[in-house]
Amino acid sequence: MTLVKSFRHVGYPVRVHAGDNALDRLAEEADRTRARRAVVVCGKSVARRTNLLERVTGVLGERFAGVFDGVQSGSPLPSVELGTGLAREYGAELIVAVGGGSAVVTARAIIILLAEGGTAQQHATQYPPGQRPISPRLMQPKIPNIVVATTPTTATNRAGTAVIDPETQHRLEMFDPKTRPSAIVWDTEALLTAPVSLCLSAAGSMFSGVVGTLQSTGLNPLAEGDLLQALALLRRNMPLVKAGSGGGGPRLELCAASFLANRASDSGAGGGSLSVVSALAHSLDTRYPDCDHGAAYSIATAPGMAFNREHNLAGQARFAEYMGVREGAMDDRQAARAAAERVAQIFLELEMPERLRDVGIPEADIPQIAQDAMTDFGLHRNIRPVEDAGELEQLLRKVW
Repeated sequence: MTLVKSFRHVGYPVRVHAGDNALDRLAEEADRTRARRAVVVCGKSVARRTNLLERVTGVLGERFAGVFDGVQSGSPLPSVELGTGLAREYGAELIVAVGGGSAVVTARAIIILLAEGGTAQQHATQYPPGQRPISPRLMQPKIPNIVVATTPTTATNRAGTAVIDPETQHRLEMFDPKTRPSAIVWDTEALLTAPVSLCLSAAGSMFSGVVGTLQSTGLNPLAEGDLLQALALLRRNMPLVKAGSGGGGPRLELCAASFLANRASDSGAGGGSLSVVSALAHSLDTRYPDCDHGAAYSIATAPGMAFNREHNLAGQARFAEYMGVREGAMDDRQAARAAAERVAQIFLELEMPERLRDVGIPEADIPQIAQDAMTDFGLHRNIRPVEDAGELEQLLRKVW
Protein backbone atom coordinates (compact mmCIF):
# COMPACT_ATOMS: atom_id res chain seq x y z
CA MET A 1 0.00 0.00 0.00
CA THR A 2 1.39 3.42 -0.97
CA LEU A 3 1.26 5.98 1.80
CA VAL A 4 -0.05 9.41 0.85
CA LYS A 5 1.58 12.31 2.63
CA SER A 6 -0.96 14.53 4.36
CA PHE A 7 -0.89 18.31 4.17
CA ARG A 8 -2.86 21.29 5.42
CA HIS A 9 -4.06 24.44 3.74
CA VAL A 10 -5.37 27.45 5.66
CA GLY A 11 -7.34 30.05 3.73
CA TYR A 12 -7.78 33.59 4.98
CA PRO A 13 -10.79 35.76 4.04
CA VAL A 14 -9.76 38.54 1.69
CA ARG A 15 -11.33 40.20 -1.33
CA VAL A 16 -9.17 41.33 -4.25
CA HIS A 17 -10.26 44.03 -6.69
CA ALA A 18 -8.05 44.37 -9.76
CA GLY A 19 -7.99 46.31 -12.99
CA ASP A 20 -8.84 49.74 -14.35
CA ASN A 21 -10.74 51.84 -11.77
CA ALA A 22 -10.52 49.06 -9.19
CA LEU A 23 -10.04 51.80 -6.59
CA ASP A 24 -13.74 52.64 -6.92
CA ARG A 25 -14.45 49.46 -4.95
CA LEU A 26 -12.72 50.88 -1.87
CA ALA A 27 -15.96 52.48 -0.66
CA GLU A 28 -17.87 49.21 -0.48
CA GLU A 29 -14.94 47.49 1.23
CA ALA A 30 -14.80 50.27 3.83
CA ASP A 31 -18.55 49.82 4.35
CA ARG A 32 -18.04 46.10 4.95
CA THR A 33 -15.80 46.90 7.93
CA ARG A 34 -18.51 49.20 9.38
CA ALA A 35 -15.76 51.67 10.23
CA ARG A 36 -16.74 55.33 10.40
CA ARG A 37 -13.24 56.80 10.66
CA ALA A 38 -10.63 55.70 8.11
CA VAL A 39 -7.01 56.84 8.35
CA VAL A 40 -4.81 56.66 5.26
CA VAL A 41 -1.16 55.61 5.71
CA CYS A 42 1.23 56.46 2.88
CA GLY A 43 4.58 58.05 2.05
CA LYS A 44 5.24 61.58 0.92
CA SER A 45 5.84 60.48 -2.67
CA VAL A 46 2.33 59.07 -2.90
CA ALA A 47 0.87 62.09 -1.12
CA ARG A 48 2.67 64.82 -3.07
CA ARG A 49 3.81 63.43 -6.41
CA THR A 50 0.74 61.50 -7.50
CA ASN A 51 -3.02 61.98 -7.47
CA LEU A 52 -3.48 58.74 -5.58
CA LEU A 53 -4.13 60.25 -2.15
CA GLU A 54 -6.74 62.53 -3.68
CA ARG A 55 -8.39 59.56 -5.37
CA VAL A 56 -8.41 57.50 -2.16
CA THR A 57 -9.81 60.25 0.04
CA GLY A 58 -12.40 61.06 -2.60
CA VAL A 59 -13.67 57.47 -2.62
CA LEU A 60 -13.66 57.28 1.19
CA GLY A 61 -15.74 60.43 1.39
CA GLU A 62 -17.08 61.21 4.85
CA ARG A 63 -15.30 58.15 6.25
CA PHE A 64 -11.92 59.86 5.77
CA ALA A 65 -10.62 60.94 9.18
CA GLY A 66 -7.03 61.90 8.39
CA VAL A 67 -3.75 60.92 6.77
CA PHE A 68 -0.32 59.93 8.00
CA ASP A 69 2.05 60.55 5.09
CA GLY A 70 5.27 59.95 7.00
CA VAL A 71 5.96 56.36 5.87
CA GLN A 72 9.69 55.83 5.33
CA SER A 73 11.58 53.09 3.50
CA GLY A 74 12.07 50.03 5.67
CA SER A 75 9.48 51.19 8.24
CA PRO A 76 11.83 52.68 10.88
CA LEU A 77 10.31 52.64 14.34
CA PRO A 78 10.19 56.44 14.90
CA SER A 79 7.92 56.91 11.87
CA VAL A 80 5.73 54.02 13.03
CA GLU A 81 5.41 55.57 16.49
CA LEU A 82 4.53 58.94 14.97
CA GLY A 83 1.89 57.30 12.79
CA THR A 84 0.48 55.45 15.80
CA GLY A 85 0.08 58.70 17.70
CA LEU A 86 -1.73 60.35 14.78
CA ALA A 87 -3.99 57.34 14.19
CA ARG A 88 -4.95 57.38 17.86
CA GLU A 89 -5.58 61.13 17.68
CA TYR A 90 -7.78 60.67 14.62
CA GLY A 91 -9.77 57.89 16.33
CA ALA A 92 -8.93 55.38 13.62
CA GLU A 93 -11.39 52.53 13.13
CA LEU A 94 -9.89 51.47 9.78
CA ILE A 95 -6.41 51.85 8.28
CA VAL A 96 -6.03 52.17 4.49
CA ALA A 97 -2.43 51.49 3.48
CA VAL A 98 -1.56 53.13 0.16
CA GLY A 99 1.81 52.34 -1.40
CA GLY A 100 4.41 49.60 -1.45
CA GLY A 101 5.85 47.30 1.19
CA SER A 102 6.91 50.04 3.60
CA ALA A 103 3.40 51.54 3.69
CA VAL A 104 1.83 48.12 4.20
CA VAL A 105 4.22 47.16 7.00
CA THR A 106 3.99 50.57 8.69
CA ALA A 107 0.20 50.31 8.67
CA ARG A 108 0.27 46.87 10.29
CA ALA A 109 2.75 48.02 12.93
CA ILE A 110 0.51 51.00 13.72
CA ILE A 111 -2.44 48.64 14.13
CA ILE A 112 -0.45 46.44 16.52
CA LEU A 113 0.76 49.33 18.67
CA LEU A 114 -2.72 50.89 18.77
CA ALA A 115 -4.19 47.67 20.13
CA GLU A 116 -1.41 46.25 22.28
CA GLY A 117 0.06 49.46 23.72
CA GLY A 118 3.59 49.30 25.07
CA THR A 119 6.58 49.26 22.74
CA ALA A 120 7.48 47.39 19.59
CA GLN A 121 10.42 45.86 21.46
CA GLN A 122 7.98 44.22 23.90
CA HIS A 123 5.94 42.67 21.08
CA ALA A 124 8.84 41.59 18.86
CA THR A 125 10.34 38.13 18.44
CA GLN A 126 12.95 37.41 21.10
CA TYR A 127 16.22 35.54 20.53
CA PRO A 128 17.35 33.85 23.77
CA PRO A 129 21.00 32.74 23.44
CA GLY A 130 21.23 29.11 22.37
CA GLN A 131 17.45 28.73 22.04
CA ARG A 132 14.86 28.95 19.32
CA PRO A 133 13.27 32.36 18.67
CA ILE A 134 10.12 33.16 20.62
CA SER A 135 7.32 35.28 19.11
CA PRO A 136 4.97 36.81 21.71
CA ARG A 137 1.28 36.18 21.14
CA LEU A 138 -0.49 39.45 20.42
CA MET A 139 -4.01 38.78 21.62
CA GLN A 140 -5.78 42.14 21.57
CA PRO A 141 -8.46 42.72 18.87
CA LYS A 142 -7.17 44.70 15.89
CA ILE A 143 -8.90 47.29 13.73
CA PRO A 144 -9.22 46.24 10.07
CA ASN A 145 -7.04 47.38 7.22
CA ILE A 146 -7.32 47.61 3.43
CA VAL A 147 -4.33 47.76 1.07
CA VAL A 148 -4.19 49.88 -2.07
CA ALA A 149 -0.98 48.56 -3.60
CA THR A 150 1.44 50.45 -5.81
CA THR A 151 4.04 47.66 -6.07
CA PRO A 152 3.85 43.84 -6.26
CA THR A 153 5.05 43.41 -2.70
CA THR A 154 4.65 40.11 -0.86
CA ALA A 155 4.12 42.17 2.30
CA THR A 156 0.55 42.81 1.16
CA ASN A 157 -1.24 39.89 2.77
CA ARG A 158 1.21 38.52 5.30
CA ALA A 159 0.84 38.23 9.05
CA GLY A 160 4.40 39.26 9.88
CA THR A 161 5.51 42.84 10.45
CA ALA A 162 9.15 43.94 10.70
CA VAL A 163 10.23 47.48 11.60
CA ILE A 164 13.73 48.86 12.01
CA ASP A 165 15.04 49.79 15.45
CA PRO A 166 17.29 52.79 14.70
CA GLU A 167 19.29 52.33 17.90
CA THR A 168 20.41 48.79 17.12
CA GLN A 169 19.89 48.80 13.32
CA HIS A 170 18.11 45.46 13.78
CA ARG A 171 14.66 44.39 12.65
CA LEU A 172 11.91 44.09 15.24
CA GLU A 173 9.68 41.28 14.01
CA MET A 174 6.05 41.10 15.17
CA PHE A 175 3.55 38.42 14.15
CA ASP A 176 -0.24 38.68 14.25
CA PRO A 177 -2.57 37.04 11.70
CA LYS A 178 -5.31 39.48 12.74
CA THR A 179 -3.45 42.21 10.86
CA ARG A 180 -3.98 40.62 7.45
CA PRO A 181 -6.00 42.95 5.19
CA SER A 182 -9.71 42.44 4.66
CA ALA A 183 -9.37 43.65 1.06
CA ILE A 184 -6.66 44.37 -1.51
CA VAL A 185 -6.92 46.78 -4.44
CA TRP A 186 -4.75 46.46 -7.56
CA ASP A 187 -5.74 49.54 -9.51
CA THR A 188 -3.76 49.82 -12.74
CA GLU A 189 -3.44 53.60 -12.54
CA ALA A 190 -2.23 53.33 -8.94
CA LEU A 191 0.30 50.65 -9.90
CA LEU A 192 1.72 52.90 -12.61
CA THR A 193 2.57 55.59 -10.06
CA ALA A 194 5.55 53.56 -8.82
CA PRO A 195 8.89 54.03 -10.62
CA VAL A 196 10.07 51.06 -12.67
CA SER A 197 13.01 50.55 -10.30
CA LEU A 198 10.69 50.27 -7.29
CA CYS A 199 8.39 47.83 -9.04
CA LEU A 200 11.34 45.65 -10.09
CA SER A 201 12.82 45.79 -6.59
CA ALA A 202 9.61 44.33 -5.15
CA ALA A 203 9.33 41.78 -7.96
CA GLY A 204 12.98 40.77 -7.66
CA SER A 205 12.70 40.02 -3.96
CA MET A 206 9.53 38.05 -4.66
CA PHE A 207 11.29 36.12 -7.43
CA SER A 208 13.99 35.12 -4.95
CA GLY A 209 11.37 33.87 -2.52
CA VAL A 210 9.63 31.80 -5.18
CA VAL A 211 12.99 30.41 -6.34
CA GLY A 212 13.81 29.34 -2.80
CA THR A 213 10.44 27.84 -1.98
CA LEU A 214 10.35 25.80 -5.19
CA GLN A 215 13.54 24.10 -3.98
CA SER A 216 11.70 22.76 -0.94
CA THR A 217 11.15 19.05 -0.60
CA GLY A 218 7.65 17.67 -0.22
CA LEU A 219 5.67 20.52 -1.79
CA ASN A 220 1.98 19.66 -1.78
CA PRO A 221 0.02 20.07 -5.05
CA LEU A 222 -1.74 23.27 -3.95
CA ALA A 223 1.51 25.02 -3.02
CA GLU A 224 3.36 23.71 -6.07
CA GLY A 225 0.64 24.90 -8.41
CA ASP A 226 0.58 28.39 -6.90
CA LEU A 227 4.36 28.67 -6.97
CA LEU A 228 4.72 27.51 -10.57
CA GLN A 229 2.11 30.01 -11.72
CA ALA A 230 3.85 32.74 -9.71
CA LEU A 231 7.16 31.80 -11.35
CA ALA A 232 5.57 31.95 -14.81
CA LEU A 233 4.02 35.37 -14.10
CA LEU A 234 7.33 36.70 -12.81
CA ARG A 235 9.38 35.47 -15.75
CA ARG A 236 6.88 36.83 -18.25
CA ASN A 237 6.20 40.22 -16.69
CA MET A 238 9.46 41.41 -15.08
CA PRO A 239 11.07 42.00 -18.52
CA LEU A 240 7.93 43.83 -19.69
CA VAL A 241 8.06 46.19 -16.71
CA LYS A 242 11.77 46.74 -17.33
CA ALA A 243 11.03 47.60 -20.97
CA GLY A 244 8.14 49.89 -20.02
CA SER A 245 5.69 47.99 -22.18
CA GLY A 246 2.19 46.73 -21.50
CA GLY A 247 0.98 49.60 -19.33
CA GLY A 248 -0.43 48.49 -15.98
CA GLY A 249 -1.15 44.91 -17.06
CA PRO A 250 2.29 43.42 -16.31
CA ARG A 251 2.36 45.15 -12.93
CA LEU A 252 -1.03 43.76 -12.06
CA GLU A 253 0.11 40.25 -13.01
CA LEU A 254 3.16 40.67 -10.77
CA CYS A 255 0.78 41.55 -7.94
CA ALA A 256 -1.09 38.33 -8.69
CA ALA A 257 2.23 36.47 -8.45
CA SER A 258 2.83 37.96 -5.00
CA PHE A 259 -0.61 36.80 -3.86
CA LEU A 260 0.01 33.29 -5.15
CA ALA A 261 3.43 33.12 -3.49
CA ASN A 262 1.87 34.03 -0.15
CA ARG A 263 -1.00 31.60 -0.64
CA ALA A 264 1.55 28.84 -1.21
CA SER A 265 3.02 29.69 2.17
CA ASP A 266 -0.45 29.30 3.70
CA SER A 267 -0.52 25.86 2.07
CA GLY A 268 2.55 24.84 4.02
CA ALA A 269 5.26 25.79 1.53
CA GLY A 270 8.39 27.30 2.93
CA GLY A 271 10.95 25.59 5.05
CA GLY A 272 14.56 26.58 4.84
CA SER A 273 15.71 25.83 1.32
CA LEU A 274 17.08 29.36 0.91
CA SER A 275 16.60 31.05 4.30
CA VAL A 276 20.23 32.12 4.32
CA VAL A 277 19.41 34.51 1.47
CA SER A 278 16.53 36.21 3.26
CA ALA A 279 18.64 36.51 6.42
CA LEU A 280 21.44 38.26 4.55
CA ALA A 281 19.02 40.42 2.57
CA HIS A 282 17.31 41.58 5.74
CA SER A 283 20.66 42.58 7.19
CA LEU A 284 21.72 44.39 4.02
CA ASP A 285 18.61 46.43 3.33
CA THR A 286 18.21 47.33 7.01
CA ARG A 287 21.67 48.91 7.28
CA TYR A 288 22.23 50.37 3.83
CA PRO A 289 19.77 52.82 2.22
CA ASP A 290 21.40 52.36 -1.19
CA CYS A 291 20.82 48.61 -1.05
CA ASP A 292 17.09 48.27 -1.56
CA HIS A 293 15.14 45.08 -1.01
CA GLY A 294 15.45 43.84 -4.58
CA ALA A 295 19.16 44.63 -4.80
CA ALA A 296 19.86 42.62 -1.66
CA TYR A 297 18.12 39.60 -3.17
CA SER A 298 19.64 39.96 -6.62
CA ILE A 299 23.09 39.91 -5.01
CA ALA A 300 22.46 37.03 -2.60
CA THR A 301 20.12 34.56 -4.31
CA ALA A 302 22.36 32.61 -6.72
CA PRO A 303 25.33 32.60 -4.28
CA GLY A 304 22.93 31.42 -1.56
CA MET A 305 21.96 28.50 -3.77
CA ALA A 306 25.63 27.60 -4.11
CA PHE A 307 26.06 27.92 -0.33
CA ASN A 308 23.24 25.41 0.28
CA ARG A 309 23.85 23.18 -2.74
CA GLU A 310 25.37 20.12 -1.10
CA HIS A 311 22.59 20.06 1.48
CA ASN A 312 19.79 20.26 -1.09
CA LEU A 313 20.95 18.72 -4.36
CA ALA A 314 17.62 17.03 -5.06
CA GLY A 315 15.58 20.18 -4.42
CA GLN A 316 17.81 22.39 -6.55
CA ALA A 317 17.92 19.81 -9.33
CA ARG A 318 14.14 19.66 -9.37
CA PHE A 319 14.05 23.44 -9.52
CA ALA A 320 16.31 23.24 -12.59
CA GLU A 321 13.52 21.23 -14.24
CA TYR A 322 11.00 23.93 -13.34
CA MET A 323 13.32 26.48 -14.96
CA GLY A 324 13.80 24.36 -18.08
CA VAL A 325 17.59 24.23 -17.77
CA ARG A 326 18.12 20.57 -16.89
CA GLU A 327 19.42 18.63 -19.85
CA GLY A 328 19.17 14.87 -20.13
CA ALA A 329 22.77 13.99 -19.31
CA MET A 330 23.05 16.23 -16.25
CA ASP A 331 23.39 14.77 -12.77
CA ASP A 332 21.79 16.58 -9.82
CA ARG A 333 24.86 18.67 -9.05
CA GLN A 334 25.19 19.87 -12.64
CA ALA A 335 21.48 20.65 -12.80
CA ALA A 336 21.64 22.59 -9.54
CA ARG A 337 24.56 24.64 -10.84
CA ALA A 338 22.69 25.35 -14.09
CA ALA A 339 19.66 26.54 -12.13
CA ALA A 340 21.73 28.99 -10.07
CA GLU A 341 23.38 30.31 -13.21
CA ARG A 342 20.00 30.92 -14.82
CA VAL A 343 18.72 32.76 -11.74
CA ALA A 344 21.81 34.99 -11.78
CA GLN A 345 21.29 35.66 -15.48
CA ILE A 346 17.67 36.73 -14.96
CA PHE A 347 18.76 39.35 -12.42
CA LEU A 348 21.49 40.54 -14.80
CA GLU A 349 18.99 40.88 -17.65
CA LEU A 350 16.95 43.14 -15.36
CA GLU A 351 20.14 45.14 -14.72
CA MET A 352 19.94 44.54 -10.98
CA PRO A 353 23.15 44.56 -8.86
CA GLU A 354 25.28 41.43 -8.55
CA ARG A 355 28.02 42.59 -6.12
CA LEU A 356 27.97 44.25 -2.72
CA ARG A 357 30.35 46.91 -3.98
CA ASP A 358 27.78 47.83 -6.64
CA VAL A 359 25.56 49.30 -3.90
CA GLY A 360 28.37 50.96 -1.93
CA ILE A 361 28.83 48.44 0.85
CA PRO A 362 32.35 48.54 2.33
CA GLU A 363 34.22 45.25 2.55
CA ALA A 364 35.12 46.15 6.14
CA ASP A 365 31.41 45.89 7.09
CA ILE A 366 31.11 42.22 6.16
CA PRO A 367 31.63 40.87 9.72
CA GLN A 368 28.83 43.10 11.04
CA ILE A 369 26.46 42.10 8.24
CA ALA A 370 27.13 38.43 8.97
CA GLN A 371 26.58 38.92 12.69
CA ASP A 372 23.29 40.70 12.05
CA ALA A 373 22.10 37.85 9.85
CA MET A 374 22.79 35.33 12.62
CA THR A 375 19.88 36.83 14.59
CA ASP A 376 17.39 36.71 11.72
CA PHE A 377 14.28 34.65 12.47
CA GLY A 378 14.57 32.52 9.33
CA LEU A 379 18.23 31.58 9.53
CA HIS A 380 17.73 28.82 12.09
CA ARG A 381 15.55 27.03 9.48
CA ASN A 382 18.12 27.13 6.68
CA ILE A 383 18.57 23.67 5.17
CA ARG A 384 22.31 23.95 5.72
CA PRO A 385 22.90 24.55 9.44
CA VAL A 386 24.85 27.77 10.00
CA GLU A 387 26.98 27.36 13.10
CA ASP A 388 28.74 30.71 13.22
CA ALA A 389 28.97 34.06 11.48
CA GLY A 390 32.27 33.07 9.85
CA GLU A 391 30.41 30.90 7.34
CA LEU A 392 28.31 33.87 6.30
CA GLU A 393 31.39 36.06 6.07
CA GLN A 394 32.91 33.67 3.54
CA LEU A 395 29.75 33.84 1.45
CA LEU A 396 29.64 37.65 1.63
CA ARG A 397 33.28 37.99 0.59
CA LYS A 398 32.56 35.94 -2.52
CA VAL A 399 29.92 38.45 -3.59
CA TRP A 400 31.72 41.63 -2.51
